[in-house]
Amino acid sequence: MSEYTDRDFVDVDFSNGVFSEYDFSHCTFTRCRFRAARLEEIGTTGCQFIDCDFSGAQMNASIHTRSAFTNCQFANANLFVSKFEECKMIGSDFAAANLDGITLIKGDWSYTNLRNSNLTKQSLRGIAFVEADLSQCKLEKADLRDADLTRARLGNAHLKGADLRGAVLGGIDFKSFDMKDVRIDAIQAVDFARSYGAKIQ
Repeated sequence: MSEYTDRDFVDVDFSNGVFSEYDFSHCTFTRCRFRAARLEEIGTTGCQFIDCDFSGAQMNASIHTRSAFTNCQFANANLFVSKFEECKMIGSDFAAANLDGITLIKGDWSYTNLRNSNLTKQSLRGIAFVEADLSQCKLEKADLRDADLTRARLGNAHLKGADLRGAVLGGIDFKSFDMKDVRIDAIQAVDFARSYGAKIQ
């Protein structure tokens, strides 16, 4: 296994490179390109990826711990059974990425584009999705307890059986998705009723 520790890379093109099973620790990558790169089973710890492009990259079974991927592109990337623990993903775009079997533990996924993603039965408890685009996401039976969904877009999302108890739902358009069989708490029930014009006394 190759290791990179405390390295800084700026505007470097790693596209089509092979880095399978590499271990990156406390490295910073700024505006670097990893397009179609082989990144299977890599590990990152405390790294920062800023404005990087992972379009079409193979990142299946990769493990990321306390790393930051801010404003990065993951279009068509393969993140099958990857794991992100306490990572900061603010502003990143996952258009058409394969997120099947992904594991997310805490972290900040605010302002991300997760439209059409498959997050069925995923544990997303306590994760921040502030203003994230979760439109048309498959979230059936997902655990979203205590998540921050402030102003998140959930248009046509599939939430049957999902658990939203304790989640922050400020600015959510309840009319944009089906609430059938979704578990909510008493406070959320009041907000839901008000969104349909009910007067709570």
